[in-house]
Amino acid sequence: MELLLGYAGGPEGYAPEEVTFWWVAILVGFGVVLVVILLLTSLVSMVRSIDRSVVGVRDTLRAIPENTANCALIPPTADGVDAVLAEGLQHHLFLTRVLTGSGTPTGKG
Repeated sequence: MELLLGYAGGPEGYAPEEVTFWWVAILVGFGVVLVVILLLTSLVSMVRSIDRSVVGVRDTLRAIPENTANCALIPPTADGVDAVLAEGLQHHLFLTRVLTGSGTPTGKG
């Protein structure tokens, strides 16, 4: 224990308190280096994670033109759906009149 604290085998010309001070300073410096290593490791890990996420976003953005290539088909499809709906409503009206007996099938009477 004396060797660690600088009381035995310390350099000549220094008081035991001075040797102890330098050992404490060295240990504190070593602790600071360890903390810096941990923080830098954490930073590198976060940067790698962000880099992987950026690649995913880039790939998604590159896929947008493929996903929207058929957008021009939306209006004709909507018109077709409207036509099918109108035809279905005509059939519904016809069947309602026939089943309830509320007039002729053509609606004239």
